[in-house]
Amino acid sequence: MRVSLPLAVALSFVLAGAAHGAERYVPLQQRLSAEQLKATGLDTLSPQQIQLLDQLLSQDRAVAVEETARQVRSERRGLLDRHGPEEPLVSKLKAGEFRGWSGGTVLELENGQRWRVIEGSLFLGKPVPAPKVTIRPGMMGGWYLEAEGQTQKAKVKRVE
Repeated sequence: MRVSLPLAVALSFVLAGAAHGAERYVPLQQRLSAEQLKATGLDTLSPQQIQLLDQLLSQDRAVAVEETARQVRSERRGLLDRHGPEEPLVSKLKAGEFRGWSGGTVLELENGQRWRVIEGSLFLGKPVPAPKVTIRPGMMGGWYLEAEGQTQKAKVKRVE
């Protein structure tokens, strides 16, 4: 299917505008200068054609915005599903000596899950063999890890 240049230009405005969320649709003649209308060929359309094009683009934008919102809601639900119920997770660190963590450290649990430290640090002078850890849900969707016998916590994010 071949798309005319004026229509392609108009569609690019809609797609770019969909990223701005629920802002109202701005008609083409208010968005573009006379020079831009001429350069794109939109100045050759009749007022009725421009009005119809604005109407179609406005409808397409509304559909695109709703689809984006639906996708975001779905991804948010998926995040909760991937991390399981919002109850503490108790496991042990995979075998090996544990000396602590800092930002970016990936901690692997015996249950196979991997969690990356995104905030916080803990340094132990003496290594501990595979301590028990608890990962608890926090405010606003965050997760916090604490190692048995330690008071410092790390904000963590599940690594898929």
